[in-house]
Amino acid sequence: QVQLVESGGGLVQSGGSLRLSCAASRNIFSIYNMRWYRQAPGKQRESVAFISVSGNTNYADSVKGRFTISRDNAKNTVYLQMNSLKLEDTAVYYCNAFEPMTKSEYWGQGTQVTVSS
Repeated sequence: QVQLVESGGGLVQSGGSLRLSCAASRNIFSIYNMRWYRQAPGKQRESVAFISVSGNTNYADSVKGRFTISRDNAKNTVYLQMNSLKLEDTAVYYCNAFEPMTKSEYWGQGTQVTVSS
């Protein structure tokens, strides 16, 4: 079993920055791809940023150039640095771990990000 705990959400003004953290209960980054999702009220959950076991990253078009995903293997933590935040970034952000061979998957509890004008 793996527990994922997100933190770092909050209320920020448009144009501001936040850094989300996702702490894993054990070292999983050598076998689990990590992804940040978000879900806004009334909308489907969408993938925002991805980092593979090998360190490759990709992003949703809506956040490219503003968000950066990274990880610290020593701390078993994945980060999402969010800059130039927009009103439409308001959502609950979830951390996800996925192991492609076994299809094992874990989710965090989510952290609320609210961007105000």
